[in-house]
Amino acid sequence: MRIKSAKPTIVEADMTPMIDMTFQLIAFFMIVTNFEQTQADERIKLPTDRLARPPLQARETEVVLNIGFLRNSDGSKADPNAYIFYGGDPIPVLDYGPRLKREYELSKRQYGEEKAKDITVVIRADSDVPTGLVQELIKMGQESNFSKFALKAKSGEDGAE
Repeated sequence: MRIKSAKPTIVEADMTPMIDMTFQLIAFFMIVTNFEQTQADERIKLPTDRLARPPLQARETEVVLNIGFLRNSDGSKADPNAYIFYGGDPIPVLDYGPRLKREYELSKRQYGEEKAKDITVVIRADSDVPTGLVQELIKMGQESNFSKFALKAKSGEDGAE
C-alpha cells in the first residue's frame, strides 16, 4: 500500500476585509475631526467681509458664542428675537450674562486665573443680528472678566470663515 504524501499548504490570510476596514476608519476620522467647525452652528449665517481673515496664530483657549435666529425650513425668521445657541438650546442674548460669569469661573478653576484672562470670546453672529446686540454681549463678557473678543465673518473673496 502506497501512502500519498501531502505537500504542506501555506495558508494565506485574505487581506481584503482588513483593507476595507482601514478605509472605513480613514473615512470616519476625516468626518469626525473637522476641527474648525466643531463649535460652529449651522443656523448662523455669517456676514461677508472682504477684510475677514483667519487669525495668524491659532488660539489656545476660546469660548465660542453662536448668535442667530430661529428659522423656518425656508430660511425665514420664525422669531424676531436673537438667541445664543448653547448646546442646542436657544437662550435669549440678554439673558446670557450669568452663563458668561459661570464660564469664566469654571475657566479660572480649570486653567488658573492668569490663563483664564487670556481666553478669547469668539462671537459668531448671524448677519441679521443688530450690532447693538453684539455690543451688549461684549459688555456682558467684560462684566464677566473676559477681556479678549473676536468676531467671525466669511471672507468676501472665497466664502470661507
